[in-house]
Amino acid sequence: VQLQASGGGLVRPGGSLRLSCAASGSIFRINVMGWYRQAPGKQRELVASSTSTGTTNYVESVWGRFTISRDNTKNTVYLQMNSLKPDDTAVYCCYVNAGRGVIYWGQGTQVTVSS
Repeated sequence: VQLQASGGGLVRPGGSLRLSCAASGSIFRINVMGWYRQAPGKQRELVASSTSTGTTNYVESVWGRFTISRDNTKNTVYLQMNSLKPDDTAVYCCYVNAGRGVIYWGQGTQVTVSS
């Protein structure tokens, strides 16, 4: 199973980016797809997640600015990030919870918010 993430980059404060993460390989079931991030000197935090039934969850700091969505036909999860702030600067990693304790991770993609 591989998770291929893309969409990171450098953006000015107030700008937008859209991250994508596509899962490929033999995945029998995907329960939860989501994104973590880790900034230098800070702990990793769960940014957003989406269950197979459509329930979404966000860390409070991104409420109203980030939107997670998924295309189950493509095993792909997206993170639309608007009104970006310098505090959003981090390496963003996608993950898939396939149930029974199985979690797959994608490679990180750097998001830098700076003027």
